[in-house]
Amino acid sequence: MSGRRIVRRVVSTSEAPRPIGPYSQGISVGGTVYVAGQIGIDPRTMQLVSPDVQEQTRQTLINIGHVLKAAGSSFDKVFPKNPPARSVYQVAALPIRARVEIEMIAISGDVDQLGPSKL
Repeated sequence: MSGRRIVRRVVSTSEAPRPIGPYSQGISVGGTVYVAGQIGIDPRTMQLVSPDVQEQTRQTLINIGHVLKAAGSSFDKVFPKNPPARSVYQVAALPIRARVEIEMIAISGDVDQLGPSKL
């Protein structure tokens, strides 16, 4: 096979909770970062920060920010200008009775924005 070689890297940081299942905190492939679903766990105690959904959401976003940073990305690379494609799921239960889980796809490196494609 010929062509461009794509690098796949496991993203890991002690600033976010260690995985509580068989997955990585994130994977970086080329210029794309896939952040695994995060919940509102304090990485020092590995316990939910609170039963409150707002506090869990805040901690979840903090955790995601640390994974993005470890991958060389940030929240401004998640929503650069145009809204992203998204998925929403309802599940019967989350690990350790969490009330929210958020996963994210981001870009690392510089971003050139193109307008919406027209068919």
